[in-house]
Amino acid sequence: MALLWLMATLLPGQVKAATVDHGLRQGSDEEARMVAGFCARERIPHVTLRPPTPIKGSLQAAARAERYRLLEEWRQDHGLAHILTAHHADDQLETIVMRLNRSSGVGGLAAIRAKNGFILRPLLHWRRDELVRLALDEDLPFVDDPSNADSRFDRARLRHALASQTVLDVEAAARSADWLAEADEAIDWAVERLIAGWPDASDIAVIRDEGYPPEIFRRVVTQRLRANAAGLPLRGASLDGVVKAMKDGRRAMVGALLIDAVPGLEGTIWRISAAPRRKARK
Repeated sequence: MALLWLMATLLPGQVKAATVDHGLRQGSDEEARMVAGFCARERIPHVTLRPPTPIKGSLQAAARAERYRLLEEWRQDHGLAHILTAHHADDQLETIVMRLNRSSGVGGLAAIRAKNGFILRPLLHWRRDELVRLALDEDLPFVDDPSNADSRFDRARLRHALASQTVLDVEAAARSADWLAEADEAIDWAVERLIAGWPDASDIAVIRDEGYPPEIFRRVVTQRLRANAAGLPLRGASLDGVVKAMKDGRRAMVGALLIDAVPGLEGTIWRISAAPRRKARK
């Protein structure tokens, strides 16, 4: 609500609002109506979006993916330039610690990006208590999401643990995440130019290794695989497994793609091809 109020104040008449109600807990519909009522009073166009089918799988991860899918669909339908979300510095610290606990690399430790495609997060350097204070000062309606205290979820347990600690500086962690995001983008920039210098750069099926450091080669592999299959999930241990198979001279398989070593005069290169379709069981 603080973000909505700030944007409507800064950009009057230029803001639309959407609430995603997954219907996963009691009272979520009332919260959506609360936001709709506020928007009606402030003359902000508002819509409540609901998933067409029930959420399955890992609850929070699946809900997050569906939330962004619905918001992107809504953005396109309304011709909006951006989606703004209210992630703040305390969210950023939680994400960094969670990623550390999962042995994330540079990209993962950059955590929540201030800009990711059409998504902007302008409050990443605000503290949670600053936003609560703003909402109270401006008499904005808001609720505490009960799932934030639900110990079934990793993030909720971590949030509880971080609430009482005084060692980690939340604002310093947010700045570190910014620098890691810049470093991540710089490495990708360097890899793009490195690949552009290959004699067969236009052939997206080719992967070369000219003695690159491990992180650069991982990025080369990632970039080439995603050039063949944009939505391919590649991170952490799964990517390391692919790279190890390649270096060991074994065939690697990622999704519906195969990677095979091709010895040549210039040393080993690898070629990406489509995996044969499995025959349907009778």
